[in-house]
Amino acid sequence: MSQSCFVMKCGGSTLAALPDSFFADLRALQTDGMIPVIVHGGGPAISEMLGKLGIETEFVGGLRKTNDAVLDVVEMVLAGQINKEIVRRIQLSGGRALGLSGEDGHLIHAEPVANASEIGFVGDVTHVNGELVQGIVDLGYMPVIAPIGLDAKGQRYNINADTAAGAVASHIGVERMIVVTDVPGILKEIDGVKQVLPVVTVAETEAMIASGDIYGGMIPKVRAATQCIQGKVQEVVIVNGSEPGVLSKVLNGDPIGTRITRGTE
Repeated sequence: MSQSCFVMKCGGSTLAALPDSFFADLRALQTDGMIPVIVHGGGPAISEMLGKLGIETEFVGGLRKTNDAVLDVVEMVLAGQINKEIVRRIQLSGGRALGLSGEDGHLIHAEPVANASEIGFVGDVTHVNGELVQGIVDLGYMPVIAPIGLDAKGQRYNINADTAAGAVASHIGVERMIVVTDVPGILKEIDGVKQVLPVVTVAETEAMIASGDIYGGMIPKVRAATQCIQGKVQEVVIVNGSEPGVLSKVLNGDPIGTRITRGTE
């Protein structure tokens, strides 16, 4: 891209809990000419709203089974509630943000996932309108993207936020992504002390899951990060969003969080 930017993925619930200092860091980066491109999720908020409306929800292979009724709620919560909450917090910090979903400007083109007959309107990304992202960045705004896509016939698709973030990063030519979570990175017990691993490969993360070194709630966080490694994306950095100045530290090359690399193929 003609202007410096980076792609950041964050869950909606994580973003909601982040301190004001995180958004001040976003604003400072924007002021310095490094524009964040944000792709967000919102699974817990979607589940909560579905519950309030009495709509059943279930998961198949980690992806939400999505019929028309569920899709309406997904769009309402992701493109409405969460997207605009993020935009408000960025603007409150003095930053400039523009919220949109993958439907706007044909930003995210999608097709049904392979097991669509089982899971419904869940999509894989086939193309990202990088020119639109570039145009927003060139105007000096942070794009804040809700992961909903459209196919050629105008059908909407619910897209996993990690998959969408990796696709956006790859299509705009970004080799490194930042995944903001509520943990400092991948932890491993070394000599009786839990320490953050500075660098691991995708294969090593799977081996650690199999061995039990990565367990419980950390498994989906790590697998989500590895899903972002696709196309041109070579590595993702898992960081704790509550760490002061965390984004600036990553971009400055400071040893923070865990870098997950593609490794040898």
